Amino acid sequence: MITIGQLAAYAGVTIKAVRHYHQRGLLAEPARDASGYRRYTAEHAIDLVRIRTLGGAGVPLARIKDLLAADPDQFATAIAEIDRDLQNRAEEILRARERIAELHSGDRLFVSVEVADYLDRLHELGISQRTVHSERDLWILLQAFSPKEAAIWIADKLDVIGDPEFRAIYLDYDAAFDWSPDDPRLHDLADRTARWMADRRGSEGGARPAPDPTVVQLVATSTRGLSPAWDRIAEIARERNTAE
Repeated sequence: MITIGQLAAYAGVTIKAVRHYHQRGLLAEPARDASGYRRYTAEHAIDLVRIRTLGGAGVPLARIKDLLAADPDQFATAIAEIDRDLQNRAEEILRARERIAELHSGDRLFVSVEVADYLDRLHELGISQRTVHSERDLWILLQAFSPKEAAIWIADKLDVIGDPEFRAIYLDYDAAFDWSPDDPRLHDLADRTARWMADRRGSEGGARPAPDPTVVQLVATSTRGLSPAWDRIAEIARERNTAE
C-alpha cells in the first residue's frame, strides 16, 4: 500500500492530477487507513499509468474511462476514431496557423495578389508605411466596389511603377504629406504630375474607357483630409483643369 505522493511519483504525474482523475471518475477511490489517508494498491498504479499514457497520446479525458473498460476490438475502434478526430484538429490548427501567418503580412490579407505585389514595390521604393497603408485601404475599397476597374487600374500601376519619373514623383508626393499647404514646392509637384500624366495619355494612344464616376469620387475622397498639403495639390490640379 502506498501514499498518494508515492503513487504520483511512480506514475510520473502530480498529486493534483491524481485528485483530478478521482473527481472525473477515471481513477477509483482507494481505501483509507486508520488515520483517514488514502492508501493505493498496484492496481491503482497500473490504472494511473494507463490514464497518463492515453491522455498524453491526445485521448480526451471524457473518452478515457470507456477505453479503460473496453475489450480489444472496442479499444481499436475507439482509438481509430480518436485518431481521425486528432487528424481533423491538426488540419484545423494548420489552417489557423496559415491564417495567422497571413496576418503578419497584413497588406496581402485583404487585397489581390497583383495589388499586394504593387504594395511590395512601394515598400521597396521607400514609400512610407503610412502611405502604403493608405494605398492598401483604397485598393480594398476599389476591389469591393468595382473589381473590373480595379483590375485595369492595378495593371496600369504595375506598369508605371518601373518608370523612374513616376517613382520620383511618388516619392515626392509621399514626402509632401508633412509639408505646409503654402509650400511653393507643391506647385512644382502638381506641374510635374500633370506633365507626366499628359505624356502617359499621349503614349498610350486612343481613348481609355471613362471610369465610373462613383469610383472616381471614391478615389478622390479616400485621401481627403489626411494631409493639408495633399489636399492643396488636388486643389491646384482642379484649378488648372478649370482654367484649361
